[in-house]
Amino acid sequence: MADSTSSNGTASDNTKKPSGPPGAKKPAGPPGAKKPAGPPRGTSPKKPTLPPGYGGDSGGDALTRKDFSSDQDVRWCPGCGDYAILATMQRLLPELDVAKEDVVFISGIGCAGRFPYYMDTYGMHTIHGRAPTFATGLKCANPELDVWIVTGDGDALSIGGNHLIHLCRRNLDTQVLLFNNEIYGLTKGQYSPTSEVGKVTKSTPHGSLDRPFNPVAVALGADASFVARTMDRDPKHMKSMMKAAHNHAGTAFLEIYQNCNIFNDGAFFEFTDRNTKADRALFVEDGAPLTFADGDQGLRLDGLTLEAVDLTNGRWSVSDCLVYDSGNREMAHLLGRMFDQPDLPRPFGVLYQTDRPTYEQQLHEQINAVREKRGAGDLQTLLHQGDTWTIEG
Repeated sequence: MADSTSSNGTASDNTKKPSGPPGAKKPAGPPGAKKPAGPPRGTSPKKPTLPPGYGGDSGGDALTRKDFSSDQDVRWCPGCGDYAILATMQRLLPELDVAKEDVVFISGIGCAGRFPYYMDTYGMHTIHGRAPTFATGLKCANPELDVWIVTGDGDALSIGGNHLIHLCRRNLDTQVLLFNNEIYGLTKGQYSPTSEVGKVTKSTPHGSLDRPFNPVAVALGADASFVARTMDRDPKHMKSMMKAAHNHAGTAFLEIYQNCNIFNDGAFFEFTDRNTKADRALFVEDGAPLTFADGDQGLRLDGLTLEAVDLTNGRWSVSDCLVYDSGNREMAHLLGRMFDQPDLPRPFGVLYQTDRPTYEQQLHEQINAVREKRGAGDLQTLLHQGDTWTIEG
């Protein structure tokens, strides 16, 4: 089956930007420090539009992948899936309608935590599991910034699980890239919150007893407004999902199946290998029937349960298959739970998306409303009003 891409990932007009390090002509201080509340992303054209074909790897006077590649040596293990994710991101950014100095990558701890070092943008390598917290503060203070959160299955779903679910429910306008390799790679191969039951590792020598997290189900349960899944070994699909996540206003959660060839090699090969991909991976697209195995099989709804049916024996046809709608929350939950059923494929693509106000938008609207009602306020007056005491030594 040919890999399908989401129709939601349309490219924005490219913008022309001179070369040089981000912020080279700016005084010290965070980007946008003088802007209490910038306009929604993409609504204020800051640069002239460019002819079609500019940006990405296309050359010309526009930004290219090189403009987003830092001078740091990439220090992941040879063959790691992170290389493909990094390259895809560096190819995508020139195609987005965002000034280079407004792009920020925030990471936690783990192999994915190195990501900001390899991007020639602003970035923060924060503490374990707290990347969503840093991103929330940054985005609320500077809403005009384009903030990407890069995290792993251990960082986001173990110590950072609480921070992730609240980021999703608040709907901060940011993109979350969760690199899922079902293992702790940086600390040398312990089982993670997404490792399968019975996983033998250094920390579970007799096999893991834990039932694994299903990341997309976690995000859906936390009321994320955008949930998608892709894979490191399909750069075209991965790029389209990154673009769709970026185009969404709100918390865009993108799980990326990423191979750790040192400690968990082949964890996702049934979905990514050319010999099994068609049978095990289901690529969803709005308005299209749910079919896989090169169109020989499909998914129909039997009551409240999805079942795989053979479309070649004459009993069932494509018209019997469920037509996908990424705006249908119940349908998204059905597909999100297609996780540990060997008779069903694993879904990839935009599984769910809906529009609702972003957290920072509501925050600044609330601040402005209070200012209109009560005035700008004065910090010194606030600190000294009411009952105060002077403590003498």
